[in-house]
Amino acid sequence: MTPQELAGYIDHTLLKPDAVASQFDQLCSEAIQYNFYSVCVNSGWVSYVAKKLRGTGIKICSVVGFPLGETDSRTKAFEARNAIGNGAHEIDMVMSIGALKSGDLKYVEDDIRAVKRACRSNTVLKVILETSLLTDQEKVFACEICKKTEADFVKTSTGFSGSGATIADIELMRRAVGPKMGVKASGGIRDFDFAVSLIRAGATRIGAGASVAIITGKTTDGKY
Repeated sequence: MTPQELAGYIDHTLLKPDAVASQFDQLCSEAIQYNFYSVCVNSGWVSYVAKKLRGTGIKICSVVGFPLGETDSRTKAFEARNAIGNGAHEIDMVMSIGALKSGDLKYVEDDIRAVKRACRSNTVLKVILETSLLTDQEKVFACEICKKTEADFVKTSTGFSGSGATIADIELMRRAVGPKMGVKASGGIRDFDFAVSLIRAGATRIGAGASVAIITGKTTDGKY
């Protein structure tokens, strides 16, 4: 895989709470320069980056219920609809982790369905599992629910809790959802070789804040 090919898998990400406008300007400029698949931002910045990227073909991804996943379903759905109205093409929602670990799988399913309805059929929905907080069995349950609700992707991590993506988790998630559903690896991806290894393990999208370093052969610090 070439760096240019890898760029087409990457959601170029900026989710830091103290990020300022100039950093979002840089995020958009880099996305255009390196032809990343999308930029991924908090919902409050969607309209800002949408203006910067208008006409470029770069997609806009908004996180929802981020980073804890513990806001109620109506709030997540409202945030998703608002982000879509402001220009988001893709929604990365955080699953209700506490409900899953409580064994309330119906709540988890209804929570995802609420956001799925907001996305309708024309906005991609990815569901963040926060794999570092789950057992392997819980990861499988979560993947099965995501598939049942017709989410488009399962995603490993927020980058704000515990460790990020691992090869083992991507392989497990790919087995659980089958060959057609998207799998996004995120959190702790900081170099080219690891990103490519995740794709070979079954990932179809990479979320990273270190995107430029990844495709230029450098390494960097940071959780996302």
